[in-house]
Amino acid sequence: MPTKKKPQVTAAAARRGELLSTAAEVFAEHGYNATTVRRIADHAGMLAGSLYYHFDSKESMLEEILRTFLDELWDGYDTVLTSGLGPRETLEALVTESFREIDRHRAAVAIYQKESRQLVAQDRFAFLAESQRRFEKAWLSTLERGVAEHVFRADLDVRLTYRFVRDTVWVAASWYRPGGQHSPEEIARQYLSMVLDGIAVRDEHGKREEHE
Repeated sequence: MPTKKKPQVTAAAARRGELLSTAAEVFAEHGYNATTVRRIADHAGMLAGSLYYHFDSKESMLEEILRTFLDELWDGYDTVLTSGLGPRETLEALVTESFREIDRHRAAVAIYQKESRQLVAQDRFAFLAESQRRFEKAWLSTLERGVAEHVFRADLDVRLTYRFVRDTVWVAASWYRPGGQHSPEEIARQYLSMVLDGIAVRDEHGKREEHE
């Protein structure tokens, strides 16, 4: 008997994941307020009552979608931030990890971008505000360290740069599609080549200094 239970749990978990993936796409396309359990169920090819067997509300679905995305994001970010990299390498790794998360959770990133400001007013989504604070601290401290260590320009407005990097990275969720021509790593390389040429220290001849 025990051997029969494991596949059942696995199948249930797989089905739950499929439903969350469908819900994420619906939330991303139609918005939180316009999305109903019935609409999600229609996209999943099932009755709304059957969806309630897996989730008690659309809020529960959205919370799980966003928590899963942010948990994975911070697993990657924390690995980067505790690895002892220099500021330039840290920024490169954070950008690359961000594009990887867009690849894994494109719809969740789109929801996060569009809905966070509205959702944080609800108690169950208070974790979004905490994540935003951690996110800002991680990026600002990296940029400030780069200026202090003469890796980034002394006249760099770190808060303005942070906002630019944050918004230009995450907006990619609006056009990026997994399995396309470019991998997330390649997109990160192209993006970094544009950003770092603008913020890196230059020598007296106007050329960007190379840092091993």
